[in-house]
Amino acid sequence: MELSEITAGMKQVNVKAKVVEISEPREVMTKFGSNATVATVIIEDDSGKMKLSLWNEDIGKVSVGAVVEITNGYVTSFKGENQLNVGRYGQLKVAQ
Repeated sequence: MELSEITAGMKQVNVKAKVVEISEPREVMTKFGSNATVATVIIEDDSGKMKLSLWNEDIGKVSVGAVVEITNGYVTSFKGENQLNVGRYGQLKVAQ
């Protein structure tokens, strides 16, 4: 699947894209009342760019220039922008 084909609300999204930017990780309080670390990553393929939310240990797995494969991800809309999420049932794999 290409990034340009992805729309808010999609589930079971499988995509392969290159990491072009990683935000500074930040501490947040989850809706379950626990602390977590989150970073926003910008990924791109030939069709466009998209934000990818990475949590906790997934943040350290990626670097700028790496190619990532997201399996079984889902898409939300946050502040008017589509955002890809790995989620509990998804998988992030870094292809070197």
